[in-house]
Amino acid sequence: MPSLKEALSKPFAKYVANQIKRWASNPIETQNKVFTELIRDAKSTAFGIDHGFTRINSYEDFKQSVPVRDYEALKPYIDRVVKGEQNILWKGKPIYFAKTSGTTSGSKYIPITKESIPSHVKAARNAILMYIHETGNTKFVEGKMIFLQGSPILEEMNGIKLGRLSGIVAHYVPKYLQKNRMPSLHTNCIEDWETKVEAIVDETINQNMTVISGIPSWVQMYFEKLIEKDGKKVGDLFKNFELFIFGGVNYEPYASKFENLIGRKIDSIELYPASEGFFAFQDKQNQKGMLLQLNSGIFYEFIVADHFFQENPERITIEDVKLGINYVMIISTNAGLWAYNIGDTVEFTSLAPYRVIVSGRIKHFISAFGEHVIGKEVEQALKEAIEQTGISVNEFTVAPQINPSEGLPYHEWFIEFEREPKSQRELIEILEKSLQNQNSYYFDLIEGKVLKSLVITKVKKDGFQTYMKSIGKLGGQNKIPRLSNDRNIVDELYNLELIK
Repeated sequence: MPSLKEALSKPFAKYVANQIKRWASNPIETQNKVFTELIRDAKSTAFGIDHGFTRINSYEDFKQSVPVRDYEALKPYIDRVVKGEQNILWKGKPIYFAKTSGTTSGSKYIPITKESIPSHVKAARNAILMYIHETGNTKFVEGKMIFLQGSPILEEMNGIKLGRLSGIVAHYVPKYLQKNRMPSLHTNCIEDWETKVEAIVDETINQNMTVISGIPSWVQMYFEKLIEKDGKKVGDLFKNFELFIFGGVNYEPYASKFENLIGRKIDSIELYPASEGFFAFQDKQNQKGMLLQLNSGIFYEFIVADHFFQENPERITIEDVKLGINYVMIISTNAGLWAYNIGDTVEFTSLAPYRVIVSGRIKHFISAFGEHVIGKEVEQALKEAIEQTGISVNEFTVAPQINPSEGLPYHEWFIEFEREPKSQRELIEILEKSLQNQNSYYFDLIEGKVLKSLVITKVKKDGFQTYMKSIGKLGGQNKIPRLSNDRNIVDELYNLELIK
């Protein structure tokens, strides 16, 4: 007989699914309403005054008044907020800063307001409820759930609390989930990632774990330590483990590895959270892509990625996007980010409703020779190689070799194998064929003998973890870029003697 929590979860899931269906069925109207409310509520802020929000009556007005900015360009305003000034980017002061690592400006402080925090919390909840509504599966709600996340300990600066996003959101776990939630507060507050994972293993190894959530690379580390300690597959250790929730990276390169670690297939839900907003979640098990959150205080714009670095690239709304095109996603939010480039590229897989996949980072690409290879392309190539050769990969990154000691330049794939290929030549041929099929520029460079075929370099076991630890980014929301336009990362792999 189902428990009370199980019995109540189905009608609640149906209620939430009907709410989502209403706005997802009226996407343009929903986004227009969000746009109007954002402009209205920020008219009296310093940013709103500087950019003539009182004169903005349409999206065209907005584009004329508010240029696209990244963090560096918005930083003068954010610095004022950090100092404690009010009504700068949004009315009043933020209640939090999500602190992240910036590439050029040191720490980045992303504001979270009382208006924006609910969407961070509700979206993850709604993803689970949509899964219940679709599958009818409620057995997992009575088991233990683990969320591998940053420390919930928050600092304070000028009256505003700051910490990692996952640590901030940890304070908003609903009461009905508190007794099911793991790890303990004490363990969650451990800063050193390796120590924290060991403690999580000790706390959870004898528990009825039914839901596990986190970035795949760090969940993999947790699974491996469980197996190391107990000797059983994760699915045998946690017999009722039914749902894996993940975000941050493409899961496909990890899928075969996870199936082996777990010992069976389980359902999964993909999320698209970021410090700047919770943008999308997987709403259907049998549909590719994640449902774009159009009713969460975020107004979306898109720029074709291939045009992004032109002088005045065209900005469009969801009304004009097309399937299968790589777009840079631009957001304006009720946390005070305006025409803000978060750096992600997305591709639409459905327009009714609007679903996206994350295709990469606009700063993470290889175009040393004009090829503009993006993350989605290398991940797709590796997926095909895994399917055709049976290899298993823990982690990888790709970088250009512009000045080889001899011969033509090439792309170099640095791969940490769990199970190596029987034939490296076959693996290279599959990767090459896939890349050339996906990217005509790359094909032309290979055909024109500007580049030679890619090269594979093997990374030692746990090499990428060692690298991340060396730069102070082991665990949490940190992840290895799939590809870079320089050799900074791979040079460090060599310096640390992590190459086989």
